[in-house]
Amino acid sequence: MDNNNDKSGAAVKFPPPLIFLLFMLLGAGIHHYWPVTITDITWLKYLGLTLVLAGVIVVLHISRSFKRVETNIEPWKPTSAIISSGYFAYSRNPIYTTFCLAPIGFGLFLNSFWILLSVVPSACLVYQLAIKKEEAYLEHKFGDEYLAYKNKVRRWL
Repeated sequence: MDNNNDKSGAAVKFPPPLIFLLFMLLGAGIHHYWPVTITDITWLKYLGLTLVLAGVIVVLHISRSFKRVETNIEPWKPTSAIISSGYFAYSRNPIYTTFCLAPIGFGLFLNSFWILLSVVPSACLVYQLAIKKEEAYLEHKFGDEYLAYKNKVRRWL
């Protein structure tokens, strides 16, 4: 693919963070009408809050990696480089993996099984609507470079 003619990116139509947010809100709504708690162990609430805060810090740190190599973080915009260092040395999708911390963390913090469970449909939908498109786009755009990275690094963890 000619990098100068790349205007569309991976053609992801729906922002992945919103998928996680909408499913967490759905989980909160279900919890309101059919509360299923996890546990009342206090340290799990703190663990949940810690997971959410850690996730925010990691996403901010990853966003600096995108700025450093001057490529777009948004999956619907063109990509100019493959980042394979830092978090990307361990996961091809560290941002989405980190987004998974939000429903887990909020579920623990708010003691809501439904919010915690929302991580499953969120991750599945992000895989279908974003990751599959991103991987096809990157394979087409970067060819062997991306395939070598893909063979070396796992999708999630």
